[in-house]
Amino acid sequence: MDTVNYFAHKTAVIDEGCEIGEGTKIWHFSHIMPKSKIGENCNIGQNVVISPEVVLGKNVKVQNNVSIYSGVICEDDVFLGPSMVFTNVINPRSAIVRRGKYSKTVVKKGASIGANATIVCGNNIGEYAFVGAGAVVTKEVLPYALVVGNPSKQIGWISEYGHRLEFDENGFATCLESKEKYQLADNKVAKI
Repeated sequence: MDTVNYFAHKTAVIDEGCEIGEGTKIWHFSHIMPKSKIGENCNIGQNVVISPEVVLGKNVKVQNNVSIYSGVICEDDVFLGPSMVFTNVINPRSAIVRRGKYSKTVVKKGASIGANATIVCGNNIGEYAFVGAGAVVTKEVLPYALVVGNPSKQIGWISEYGHRLEFDENGFATCLESKEKYQLADNKVAKI
């Protein structure tokens, strides 16, 4: 018999054939479907659905009422806010079966997606990007970008610690909390 090295609340449904990493916690009324992969030390909130072939990296935080549909990959340290939404079919119709034709969406390392945001499928979210609460993402989000609104628009840049970056005339900024330094060149941010 396999040893279970994660926590699942008694109301959670864990289907056979999924992988769940050590130290992960799965809370009330959540459903983990077959062929999904969840990394170590993740926190899966209440009423979450993780569909087949979804991949979550290590230390992913999924807040309550999130459905993660087939085609979504979240890398390490991703935060998914309460009731945020992923889609996986660009042109859904009830009478037309598009099962197996899911668009892929990748949420890169360290990115955060705010409460009630919607990610239209096929639009990747860059490393350490921050999608504001209620935003509707209809195009790619650059690494370290801060986007808000419907449709979402970039309004600035954000540090790995989640603080807005203010770049000087030479394209340099320092995170107020971590004191890490960043450079902006050719509309790309890099930690230096």
